[in-house]
Amino acid sequence: MSTAIGFKEWEVVCASLGSGRQTLIFRKGGIHEGRDGFSFAHSSFFLFPTRFHATANEVCEGVVSEKGEWQPGEIVEITHHAEVISAVTLTDWKDVMKLTPYHIYTEKTIRDRFDWEGKGMVTGSIHVALVRVCKLSEPWTFPYEAKYGGCRSWINLSLPPDDWCQSAVPVVSDLDFSTIEESYFSVVGHD
Repeated sequence: MSTAIGFKEWEVVCASLGSGRQTLIFRKGGIHEGRDGFSFAHSSFFLFPTRFHATANEVCEGVVSEKGEWQPGEIVEITHHAEVISAVTLTDWKDVMKLTPYHIYTEKTIRDRFDWEGKGMVTGSIHVALVRVCKLSEPWTFPYEAKYGGCRSWINLSLPPDDWCQSAVPVVSDLDFSTIEESYFSVVGHD
């Protein structure tokens, strides 16, 4: 394998996932997701923080960076890796609302995504994934390149440091994550 997968997410959400405060990723899709739209096509990926599109009124906690999007040559710091435990598409707004304790998005942000139609997705639906996030023992840094840009979720990265997996540590304890899993599956069912 000559590349690793990066998942582009707002910097503030990556911080929330990295702290263990957030354990879900919600996604509808971006302009460059392809004809079929977004899917959780990868079950293992590095969190790639973006500053594009995020505004403070779209999250209920956390700090939104006032910096512009990455520019070529700036140093990107990858600090976390995620494994998808379960990914589903929800079509019942009540179920989406039951998951509120596990993310920092505002209700309006999630509702706007839920109601959006396009790129293979119908209104009244949203993808959600329960993820187990691990912190890398040392940040993985590399220069930003134009190929990482664009309104898309998945990007190919170079290979990470050799020992990243052996030294990465879950940000949520096994016991706490088990409780979160139980709550999540009580809403979405088992896949």
